[in-house]
Amino acid sequence: MNRTDRLYALVEELRAVSPRPRSARWLAGKFEVSARTVERDIGALQQSGVPIYAEPGRTGGYCLDRAHTLPPVNLTPGEAVAMALALRRLDGTPFRAEAGSALRKLVAAMRQDDAAAAQDLAARVPLLGDEGAPPPMPPALDTGRVLRIGYADKEGAVTRRDVEPLGYVGKPDHWYLVAWCRLREEVRAFRTDRITSIAVTAEVPPPRPLRREDLDIPYGVVEQLTLAG
Repeated sequence: MNRTDRLYALVEELRAVSPRPRSARWLAGKFEVSARTVERDIGALQQSGVPIYAEPGRTGGYCLDRAHTLPPVNLTPGEAVAMALALRRLDGTPFRAEAGSALRKLVAAMRQDDAAAAQDLAARVPLLGDEGAPPPMPPALDTGRVLRIGYADKEGAVTRRDVEPLGYVGKPDHWYLVAWCRLREEVRAFRTDRITSIAVTAEVPPPRPLRREDLDIPYGVVEQLTLAG
C-alpha cells in the first residue's frame, strides 16, 4: 500500500470506529508499518485539516471527529483532476494555502479506487510553470485584526500603513486587498504584489461593511463570487 492509499485508509478506519480511539500500535499492525510511520501519517493528516485528536490514557489513541469530516465523495477521476486544475489557478492569490488543504481533503474523502485512478490521470497532465507568477498573499481577512503593512507605489516608494481588511478583488493578472486605510482615511485597494510586509496587530477593528459603491472600479465588470456551481 502506498502512502496516499494508507492516508485514505487511516481516515476511513478512524471514521468507522469514531468516537472510539485506535492506538498507533493497533493501526501499525493493521497497515503493516511501524508505529512511528503511523504517527507521521497522523501528523500529516492533522496538518492538512483532518480533525484527528489524541485521547490520552492506557486505552487511548487517535480519534476522528465525524461531525467535521466528509463521507466518501463520489467524484469521478476526471472531476477530481478538474478540481485540481481549478485550484492550481489560485497560486499567487490569498487563498493558495486553503486551495491545497481543500484538495487534500477532497482526495482523502474519495473512494480508494477512484482516488488511485485520479492520481494516475493527474500524472498524465503535466503543467508548464510560469516564472513570472506572483508570490502568494498572506491571509488577511481571517485574522479579524488591524494589519500593519508596507506598501510600494508605482515608483517603488514604500509607506507604512495600518489598514482594516474588508475584502479582496481578483483580476486575471493581479489581486487587490480592499481595506480601510487609516493613513488616507478612506477605503483603498492595495495590489497584493506591492505589499512588501504585513504584520497582524492585537487591535480588533470596528465593524465596517464593504459596500458596492466601495468597489467603483473604472474598468472591468465586477462579478460577485458565490458557492453555486
